[in-house]
Amino acid sequence: MNLATAADTHEFGVRLAGALRAGDLLILTGPLGAGKTALTQGIGAGLGVDGRITSPTFVIARTHRAGTAGLPLVHADAYRLETLDELDDLDLDTDVAASVTVVEWGAGLAERLAESHLEIAIERRTGVDGAGETRELALSGHGGDWAERLAALDARQVAAV
Repeated sequence: MNLATAADTHEFGVRLAGALRAGDLLILTGPLGAGKTALTQGIGAGLGVDGRITSPTFVIARTHRAGTAGLPLVHADAYRLETLDELDDLDLDTDVAASVTVVEWGAGLAERLAESHLEIAIERRTGVDGAGETRELALSGHGGDWAERLAALDARQVAAV
């Protein structure tokens, strides 16, 4: 899926949030500036969390409380983590069952936080003429009922166009 702007990435996050539920783990991969935090901001908006969502690069993890009708969001950045022990030290697993957990840079570490997860790979693509930049997202469900939820999300995406 191609998204032309940061606003489109945010809006996709809002739509994706409609397919999420407590206990879901999302692992985001992609280079710096690819749109991982913009996507997470959209997910947070769709979940109805309280407060502003910013990159957790320096604090490593933030928990955003649920608004009146939403789910809490745990937003973590594993960029500086090198081992499973460091991830365990964050005690993220205590929040996973009741929250949606998004881990940026979590591939190879965060998969063990849940029995199933959704991996979202984001790549930046520059236009043919060197102008304009889009984001290309690839969603890959691992375990659970991700295939069905992604198919339903894709059907809604097509219906929204």
